[in-house]
Amino acid sequence: MKLDTENLKRVASAIEGADNILCVSHVAPDGDAIGSLLGAGWILRSLGKTPTLALHDPVPEGLRFLPGAGQVIGPQDVGADYDLILCLDASSPDRMGKVYREADHAHIPLAVVDHHVTNTLFGTANWVEPGCAAACQMLVYLADALAVPLTGPLAECLLTGTVTDTLGFRTSNTSADVMEAAMRLMRGGASLPEITAQTLNRRPVRELKLWGLVLPNMQLSDGVIWVTASRAQLAAVGAEPADLRLASILVSAVEANISATFIERLDEDGEQVVECSFRAKPGFDVSGVAFELGGGGHPPASGCTLPGELEEVTSMVVAKLKAAHAAQVAAGKHP
Repeated sequence: MKLDTENLKRVASAIEGADNILCVSHVAPDGDAIGSLLGAGWILRSLGKTPTLALHDPVPEGLRFLPGAGQVIGPQDVGADYDLILCLDASSPDRMGKVYREADHAHIPLAVVDHHVTNTLFGTANWVEPGCAAACQMLVYLADALAVPLTGPLAECLLTGTVTDTLGFRTSNTSADVMEAAMRLMRGGASLPEITAQTLNRRPVRELKLWGLVLPNMQLSDGVIWVTASRAQLAAVGAEPADLRLASILVSAVEANISATFIERLDEDGEQVVECSFRAKPGFDVSGVAFELGGGGHPPASGCTLPGELEEVTSMVVAKLKAAHAAQVAAGKHP
């Protein structure tokens, strides 16, 4: 893989020229968001910098084992005086949630490190590598550029993000470069078996109960398979939207090439929204639909959040996914 070394150097230079650095990742953080955020913190500390790690949403329960997770603050504790803002694994500024405040932060240089093909290049320095399977893989190369050893807590955080974003090295973008980066992190002390056990092989009972509620209403049509989860269903088993995690399982159905989950919740203003998560088999692309609807992601894994009623949003989005599927089949852009 050929890296965009020019923009990598720009981000590295921005970091070298700053001291007090705000690090942020995306709302509803996953393993790559947390791993890259914490990894950035360990890189910056190795350089003698003062990092502030912030997220719009709390660190998920299943990722709090990572070193440094207890130091992540919420948006209410984020100040306005930083030398640099380092945004990780986010494809657009809204993905930073309320951590980034235009009134307070617009004058501060913003360095973006992301691997989503839908990135809008919203920083003053933008290093975007769609060829990387995870932002954590990119931080391996950033650490190299800054001469920071890939050992200890840094290695553990970066391997965690790489493992989770590739579903245990099973996604279609798992290349030899990804495996080489992972091997380097393992040589630095990160345990692949322990990280896999913590992140991929553990589920709370409420999640399994939620699956039991939504799977009987699973639908399949024209190559697309999907489920919906209402606020009432979530409440019935004490689950959160992040507990569904079914999109990657649904797309394994032989009869489907694209999967989707639709989760109803209230936003911070009390308005009803629907979280939409898409997955695609190799050769199919769901990023275009996500981007059209204001979201983002990768060809095999994308999503968005839309206002409206669960049934109406689901009907509209499924129609777009079916149309995209039909167009891709007609164009022969699949195995």
